[in-house]
Amino acid sequence: MADDDMTRTGALMREVRTRIASRALAPGDRLPSVRGFARTMGVSPSTVVEAYARLEAEGVIRARRGSGFYVTGADLPPMALAEMRPRRERDIDPFWVSRQSLDADPDVLKPGCGWLPADWMPNAALRKGLRALGRANDALLSDYGGTRGSIELRRLLIARFADQGIAATADQVLLTGSGTQAIDLICRLLLRPGDAVLVDDPCYFNFHALLRAHQVRIVGTPFTPAGPDIAAFEQALIDEKPRLYITNSALHNPTGASISPQIAHRVLSAAAAHGLTIVEDDIFADFEPSPSPRLAILDGLQRVIRIGSFSKTLSASVRCGYIAARADWIESLVDLQVATSFGGPSPVSTELIAGVLAGGSYRRHMDDVRQRLAHARIEVAERLAQLGIVPWIMPRGGFYLWCRLPDGLDSAVVARRCMERNVVLAPGNVFSASQSAAPFVRFNVAQMGDRRIIPILERAMEMGISAPTAGRAHAGMADQGRTWHPESKAVRGAGMKGG
Repeated sequence: MADDDMTRTGALMREVRTRIASRALAPGDRLPSVRGFARTMGVSPSTVVEAYARLEAEGVIRARRGSGFYVTGADLPPMALAEMRPRRERDIDPFWVSRQSLDADPDVLKPGCGWLPADWMPNAALRKGLRALGRANDALLSDYGGTRGSIELRRLLIARFADQGIAATADQVLLTGSGTQAIDLICRLLLRPGDAVLVDDPCYFNFHALLRAHQVRIVGTPFTPAGPDIAAFEQALIDEKPRLYITNSALHNPTGASISPQIAHRVLSAAAAHGLTIVEDDIFADFEPSPSPRLAILDGLQRVIRIGSFSKTLSASVRCGYIAARADWIESLVDLQVATSFGGPSPVSTELIAGVLAGGSYRRHMDDVRQRLAHARIEVAERLAQLGIVPWIMPRGGFYLWCRLPDGLDSAVVARRCMERNVVLAPGNVFSASQSAAPFVRFNVAQMGDRRIIPILERAMEMGISAPTAGRAHAGMADQGRTWHPESKAVRGAGMKGG
């Protein structure tokens, strides 16, 4: 019997150590009570007392009179970021930049991420709004969100649409948990596995990731400084018969380009002729110094669905997106959001956003951000030019520069070298369906303020010369870096690296 008790005591000690090693129990955490742990493990309380006493003697835990036993953390190193990452080296695919940026610790520099630094955001207005929420009624703090989201925030959006020339009604606007969720809901409604979806080449890399999850064919069409290459766009409609086209018309991600009026009209004409639905992601609208053409405005929300969110301008922590579309589509999307999220976005989030947007501070905030970004784009372009890195175009707004590396460099190789020095880059091929953007990198100028970035980038470039694919990809871009011409005008998702 004594041997059996010893075995049980040892098993309990191993269980506690395992929980501590896995961080299920962290330093300072209270261990389960003696009786509670005895019930869980199916042993007598005296066995738990013995196990705890031995662990205390080893310094693993300590007793507090009248309170219980607590993890000491002795000899337990802090959990390093590397321990939380997958052990294998990931392919540089559409998930790579997201994972590196989202999981980065505070010491990592992120010129490849897709958001502004925290000290650029309207934190004073957010704090004021949060204090006001503390005085809100219990229902707002505790209840589910309505199926369409806050009526106050939808009214604000409808008023902004009216200023832009879109006559939307309340039944044409749906609030969602985020801009990404907005696209996901639209894909659930309009797509089935195997359908073709048209995207710009290059385009926002999470479009690729999300479309893969829906098991559709990704068809890339070349992108120019004035919008999609219209001849290739029209040919793709004939050859591939896509159900959707997803794009940024203004301050395109990653290139920073904006669609021209002529291209916008031809895109809408081609879409009407081929029964194509367009999803226009307008997330960068407020970064423009003056409005550029919008497909949703020209179309009147008949064939174009507008989506957006507030994560770039207000807070990525307070998530909320929106969809503006035909009323019958919105009605179906409401049911989908109930099925997948049981209601609209958090009332706390929507009330906070509505309060900030309604105040005068938001307009002043965006004026300041646009001015800061205008200076940053010029300054960063000049610093990159010293390394032979050249912008494809100089955007009229926003925080992205889509840049070409010197000949012979593959941006994926450079990105891996920079990651070794705690700098996250966004290499070109994560944006490209045709995998023809190896010489390109997307830089976030607002995240380039740290002076360590340029020397680290320069060193990574020196180490990363000459990848075999770089020359072939470089051949896809016109000599002067003005027009995007991938080798393949329509590329299915199955051909993507890491797909």
